[in-house]
Amino acid sequence: MQRNWKIFLLPYEQAVAELKIKLRTLRTEFIEQGTHSPIEYVTGRVKSVDSIKEKMHRRYIADELLEQDMQDIAGLRIQCQFVEDIYQVVDLLHDRTDLAVVEERDYISNSKKSGYRSYHMVIKYPIQLTSGVKEILAEIQIRTLAMNFWATVEHSLNYKYQGDFPQDINSRLKRAAEASFMLDEEMSKIREEIQDAQKYFTDQKFPSLQANKEESDASLDSK
Repeated sequence: MQRNWKIFLLPYEQAVAELKIKLRTLRTEFIEQGTHSPIEYVTGRVKSVDSIKEKMHRRYIADELLEQDMQDIAGLRIQCQFVEDIYQVVDLLHDRTDLAVVEERDYISNSKKSGYRSYHMVIKYPIQLTSGVKEILAEIQIRTLAMNFWATVEHSLNYKYQGDFPQDINSRLKRAAEASFMLDEEMSKIREEIQDAQKYFTDQKFPSLQANKEESDASLDSK
């Protein structure tokens, strides 16, 4: 039976859209409270049909098992400033009642052989459809800005070399991964100073924003 891909992917598109809004709102909540947000950027995507078919072929995934065996049809990426932020985001996701964490892979404490680092979480997320509630799987990748830069470069090179990197490039990528992680470690050591400086900069650069917000809130209260 031929699959209707447009209908099949609709719940995944809805999940990505909803989760992006919820996670970005979480970031806004931290900022409005005047505290450091562990979330810097949130992006998301739904795999293309060609990408799904290619992965099904490569991983020998049967059509009838697609929804349970392919966990990243819906994918979200959270970028953080510091390694510590990653684990705070992990805790935040565990505490949510609108999703369930079903699998975790910590590639930060246990990096891949290539040097890849990131924290992966597979979640089960309910979507409201006309036919009722449908629970789908989605993958959330959580990484620092430095980790994301390295992973983006490595992913681009993968398209060119199909994972079979020349030895020279492979060695340089591994060294770059270690340098990237050393940067994250150094930034963690002065994390409090950086956060204080960022707050000071925001307060000095945009002092009128909070005043305007308070004035607007007061205006609404008087109506």
